[in-house]
Amino acid sequence: MNPSSPAPAASPPVPDWARAAIGALGRLDADFAGIEDRAGPLPWRLRGPGFAGLLRTICGQMISNQAAAAIWGRLSALPGALQPAGLLALDDDALRGAGLSRPKVLHVRALAGAVIDGRLDFAALRDAPDDAAVAALSAIPGLGPWTAQVHLVFGFERPDVFPTGDVALAASVAHLKSLPERPKPRALVEMALAWSPYRSLAARLLWHHWRHATGRPAGEAP
Repeated sequence: MNPSSPAPAASPPVPDWARAAIGALGRLDADFAGIEDRAGPLPWRLRGPGFAGLLRTICGQMISNQAAAAIWGRLSALPGALQPAGLLALDDDALRGAGLSRPKVLHVRALAGAVIDGRLDFAALRDAPDDAAVAALSAIPGLGPWTAQVHLVFGFERPDVFPTGDVALAASVAHLKSLPERPKPRALVEMALAWSPYRSLAARLLWHHWRHATGRPAGEAP
């Protein structure tokens, strides 16, 4: 790091409810109990529960954390980009210039439009059951179950959501449990049932374990 660069912001402490859940998860599955001993304390990553937080999650779809952080830095610096109406007022060249692909330009515009016309109500989502919240978010073009589930984990701090189809989670499980190969998405979802009602904490710990196992910086998650 450049000595003149600001130090990364410290993550907030793990909430008491999550710390208790991590302890309970370790009793359900002993493989989770030693992750923090090896990888260090779990960083408690958060995103805003509204439009900007979901926009940040879209930036991270299918690309590395480093690339996502760079795109987010440019996008969030655009005037008005973190408000639905402001984003819609930006032209495609500005959004592409921030690093969004053509499909993601369509996706963030679809998200902004859904918020403006009331099809997506974040206040209602906060009180909705997990499955209903995932369905409502996934109905927006380009979001899909993974984006919806990640938003529930990091935006709403839901305790029992496991993002499906996440390659890093599959790789982490295989490494943690010395499996001969990465579990397929459906098999991983079935495996995660054993970690309910703490599946979000399992996902957070698995991402943490995988960053440690691969020597990657803690950074933004997932």
